Amino acid sequence: MTKSVFITGAATGMGMAMARKLSQQGWRVFAGVLPGLDIGQLTAGVSVTPIEQNVMDDASVEAGAQKVKTFLNGAGLDVLINNAGIGIQSRPIEGVDMAEAKRIFEVNTFGPIRVCKAFLPLLHESKQAPRIINVTSGAVRVAVPCNGMYNMSKTAVEGLTATLRNELLPFGIQATSIQPGGMKTPMTANVAASTGASWETTPPLVRQRYEAKLRPISEKLALSLEKSNEPEYVADGIIALLEVPKLRPRYMIGKEVKLLPLLQKLLPEMMFEKLIAKQFFD
Repeated sequence: MTKSVFITGAATGMGMAMARKLSQQGWRVFAGVLPGLDIGQLTAGVSVTPIEQNVMDDASVEAGAQKVKTFLNGAGLDVLINNAGIGIQSRPIEGVDMAEAKRIFEVNTFGPIRVCKAFLPLLHESKQAPRIINVTSGAVRVAVPCNGMYNMSKTAVEGLTATLRNELLPFGIQATSIQPGGMKTPMTANVAASTGASWETTPPLVRQRYEAKLRPISEKLALSLEKSNEPEYVADGIIALLEVPKLRPRYMIGKEVKLLPLLQKLLPEMMFEKLIAKQFFD
């Protein structure tokens, strides 16, 4: 039987890479995209069904789920991949813009909750080892300075995944989280410019206090993203997990993050913290 998958944030980057690759492998792919986005590259040469929805809006997500239900015509959904996310507010906590912080949480945290609520009824109808894949970030293991809103929004999704694993265990629906390293995506393409803009709009007293010490860390992160993982590399890692019989609670994918779990296991917490701080401030 053909398996089906719904992927949020599929118009660009890793979401698009997963949608296209899975279609080429014979999956029935439903691609969640923001209304109005150009989907020409997403659908070119492959069979992908775009589903317009905004993960920040309850009604939009519910409407998207109803469209998928209609297309499935009584069959269940086999895989849900919560991939949609937005990025980095390069400010210290003292200078956080609360409106921007709320938007980050609306997309990165409440978005996956909305999508799970709307699509779980379809997953319950699946007969083919249904599963939920939540994309978080390697940043949940390393609290990068001036990246707090992103870190926290993704850490909350780790809690969502752990809860889903327990709640859905009696129903045979598995859930796992993916903690990828940095990726070359539209979200990170202009990170240097967005970092500068964030500092320029930070309250003057906060900027005066923090910028000299913390801005170099943001700039170092921006440079590292230029050499980070291609989205196709992480997409391949996630796709490989779709056939794993028993999913672990989480997986790390990316050249620069693979050693983090081992280091955290071997080193006392404060020693690990000191090691990371050395990377930031040296």
